[in-house]
Amino acid sequence: MDLREKALEYHINGKIEINVKKPCQTADDLSLAYTPGVAVPCKEIEANPELAYKYTNKGNLVAVISDGTAVLGLGDIGAVSGKPVMEGKSVLFKKFANVDAFDIELDEKDPDKIVEICKALAPTFGGINLEDICAPKCFYIEKKLQESVNIPVMHDDQHGTAMITTAGLINALEITGKKASDVKVVVSGSGAAGIACARMYRNLGVKHITMVDSKGVIHSGRTDLNAEKKEFVIDTEARTLGDAMKGADMFLGLSKAGVVSKEMVASMAPNPIIFALANPNPEITPEDALSVRDDIMMGTGRSDYPNQVNNVLGFPFIFRGALDVRATKITENMKMAAAKALAQLAKEEVPSSVRDAYNGKEIKFGKDYIIPKPFDPRVLLVVAPAVAEAAVNDGVSLVKEFDKAAYVEQLKKLQ
Repeated sequence: MDLREKALEYHINGKIEINVKKPCQTADDLSLAYTPGVAVPCKEIEANPELAYKYTNKGNLVAVISDGTAVLGLGDIGAVSGKPVMEGKSVLFKKFANVDAFDIELDEKDPDKIVEICKALAPTFGGINLEDICAPKCFYIEKKLQESVNIPVMHDDQHGTAMITTAGLINALEITGKKASDVKVVVSGSGAAGIACARMYRNLGVKHITMVDSKGVIHSGRTDLNAEKKEFVIDTEARTLGDAMKGADMFLGLSKAGVVSKEMVASMAPNPIIFALANPNPEITPEDALSVRDDIMMGTGRSDYPNQVNNVLGFPFIFRGALDVRATKITENMKMAAAKALAQLAKEEVPSSVRDAYNGKEIKFGKDYIIPKPFDPRVLLVVAPAVAEAAVNDGVSLVKEFDKAAYVEQLKKLQ
């Protein structure tokens, strides 16, 4: 059975379902689950809306919402065509962080209408994960929606990728002995993920960022730039990706396969960092890059190469931490806390259970292991607490008293 047949077989009848977690076997159970008993919590919530977190599943429920305009490398394929991806996102929420998630595909492309629809749905959920919405409207939708609701909203295509690559960059800088303020970073692809990554790198201290889109370098002479791209305008004589790559310390690829040549890699600074994340085929393969020089630290989006940049390391645990302290939004500090927690975890000794999941191979902090593995169960125990603590410190959580050690013990019970 080839990949196509296996994939279709796997997705038959969908990948998620609803289960009942309270008894409903007797007449007494029914009277509690529905009428007349259900009126009691309804009245309690009416008197104090925060009690919805106590008496319903709101505090563990995330909406995965998409309009299908930028689906996982497939582009604008429409809402219903993107449903398998959104279901998959729900699977990962549950599998990795025990967060219940429900996918909602919107047959609507007008950003203001999408905001209004999501705003109307917000009372149901503890958080909203926007997914596969094209740029630049994804920026507008996320901003306007977060201003309208008091639950966390995150566009994972932006912030998940930014958080994981920032974690990788933190460790890559440590290994190479370079400083964030000194490195020259080139970003190929200025869509949602590229802009978010560049913004987070700036928060990390990176000062020299060259953005490149399909028309070339984003420079001060361009007159065709949206508001997000204008944030990264620089005065430079570089016009092509090849020009920008000369002397670069880091290349981040969020564009398309094959756009980076061996010559471009050869022109980079000593000990360069290359995150080539185009899927399924990267901007340059590790084989081609390493054929030119052996001082490269490289990551891709693929599981068959070292340093896989996989968003599953981020969004389940960011929402887990945010939900558990009833956060009203996800702040920059919460995202950076997640990135730093991931970076620190990669430095710790890897347990045998993780090595066994990867064919018993040695996994040790270094140029081929700067990002934790997706199936490392410790990710939940470090990222969610870091996010929760940052939310409390930023004053965006409804929970005001937070015991981090006790919370870690609580998370262990979910595993």
